[in-house]
Amino acid sequence: MHNIGHPTVTVELWGVISGLNLAWSLGCKRIILEVDSLLVRGWITGMVASGPFHSSLVNDIKSLFMKDWESSDSEQEARHPFPAHMAECGCEYSCQTAVQTLDWIQAIVRFIEPYIFLMEAHVVNFFKDRLWEAVDKEWMDCLREESVQNLLLIPSGVVQGHWPASLKKFVHTLRCLSFPRDQADLQTMFPGLHADSLSSVLIQGMSMKKKHEVEVLSAIVSFIAKRVGAHTIIDVGAGQGYLAQVLSFQYQHSVVAIDASSHHGRVTDARAERIKKHYAAQMRRSGSANMSLNIPKTITCEVSSIDMLKGLSMIPIHKDANEKLVRHEIDGRKPDSVSDASNDALLVLAGLHSCGDLSVTMLRTFIELDDVKAVVSIGCCYNLLSEVGSEDDSCQRGFPVSSGIKSAGISLGKCSRDLACQSAERWRSLKEDSGLHNFELHAFRAAFQMVLLSHYPEVMVTSPSIGRQGKAMRRQQQRRILESSLNQESSCRVGSDFDSNGSCNNRSTICERAPSGTNYSNFEEFSLSGLQRLGLQPLQDMDLHWIWKEHEPFMEFIGPYWSLRAAIGGVLETLILLDRLLFLQEQGIPLKAFMLPIFDPSLSPRNVAIVAMKI
Repeated sequence: MHNIGHPTVTVELWGVISGLNLAWSLGCKRIILEVDSLLVRGWITGMVASGPFHSSLVNDIKSLFMKDWESSDSEQEARHPFPAHMAECGCEYSCQTAVQTLDWIQAIVRFIEPYIFLMEAHVVNFFKDRLWEAVDKEWMDCLREESVQNLLLIPSGVVQGHWPASLKKFVHTLRCLSFPRDQADLQTMFPGLHADSLSSVLIQGMSMKKKHEVEVLSAIVSFIAKRVGAHTIIDVGAGQGYLAQVLSFQYQHSVVAIDASSHHGRVTDARAERIKKHYAAQMRRSGSANMSLNIPKTITCEVSSIDMLKGLSMIPIHKDANEKLVRHEIDGRKPDSVSDASNDALLVLAGLHSCGDLSVTMLRTFIELDDVKAVVSIGCCYNLLSEVGSEDDSCQRGFPVSSGIKSAGISLGKCSRDLACQSAERWRSLKEDSGLHNFELHAFRAAFQMVLLSHYPEVMVTSPSIGRQGKAMRRQQQRRILESSLNQESSCRVGSDFDSNGSCNNRSTICERAPSGTNYSNFEEFSLSGLQRLGLQPLQDMDLHWIWKEHEPFMEFIGPYWSLRAAIGGVLETLILLDRLLFLQEQGIPLKAFMLPIFDPSLSPRNVAIVAMKI
């Protein structure tokens, strides 16, 4: 049994049956069952439906499971978190092995199945479809009376003592199933790591968020490059080249910066030249003018396939007579120099918020190209992921990528991928007035949908988008709030305090903070702006006031509904990330792969890196 190697699934099923029968006949009622095939594991656990050729064997195994076996702590032991910071965050699951990762995925899928209606909802249809009626009435009756601040804490897993037990369990379970976001102890994970502070010339143009991200990620990528003996780092989706330039100038690595935007490429080159002049002047003053400087090479190219990224990864680094690195312009074609490229250089792929499928392409390239020894990928824009089941399935898709999820037939859809982009940290950091305004904007957009439905039904066929006009309204609202705060009595401002259990006692509800007249004038402004963006003229018989009056009574439900929906976002992002990690773990090659929150989530909420190294 132990040395059956890599059997077919039929042989493995027979092995499970024989092993269970043998253990029972010998009186061994406390066992640990291990299987090599994730597909077999899916059949046994019921996660994946077995085919007609194997259903009888699977049923035999399930019948054997019904015997009076003794319970084992092995399942809990197998869930011992890795990395260690997950234990500190209260995470009950682990993703150290493919089996553990699949366990976590299965737990997520089982939990979210009853809430698909929340995941797939279009909030623009909130009033049209009366979406709040699909949620547990006891939950909505409770949350409609809840303060704005407490609603904003729901995505972070914070519950209030007076809530229904089922609601508290829902929020707590979401928190347990979500990958921890508190920044890991990087010294523990990367012993000897030293993150240098960036010089003033390198941080020019960076926001505080970008400076933090580049400072941390550059140190990790440099550490890993040295550990695997890589000569070159490829910054995939380099943007304006911040990461590439720090790795080049501060850590002295050879770097290739790839981005689809030619404008970004020009900005990267111009910025690198300014930085080079600064360092060259320093070197002349210090008497080390003969030392050379590494400058990142920029390549403008939309990476649309693994072959493209593999080709770009094999372009040799070279300089012209003036010691300036050559800049390649590639219009979506494999570079001509690939056939002559040297395979001697070892590579690390790095991506700071590589968009959509690009993060997945990096992982596939890491697996398929021997010279790529490590990858560090922080993804984003899950809404732009391509998905199996969409048009042109001949192409490789961004979700799912693992065999474990593919075999289970799991899909998300665009609404769920949009939801995975939600950030609990962002909602938690909002002040009450900002949070209230966010809820109001959702109400305005949902009521505007009723305007279109009533007066412009032909437009509804095209699923109209009016853009993010809420930003301008938000700025106007903030100015009004500031002016109001200078003139109002302190009694008009509601404070927040916390009880001994950490529950927020702010009792200012949505209705209490939303005067009807102000809401209507804002809705009217929103609607007229929306019509203008769609190229539509207001109709003479259009009664915006009546439409708002008809739906305003249900506005109190939109904050609770949105908060409950946003709370699922962290679990959906965890599912997407675990799918990528499982893909790496399934490959059967010697590698070390793990997920790690490397940034401070208050500065950079999208902070989970997938790190993999060939060993």
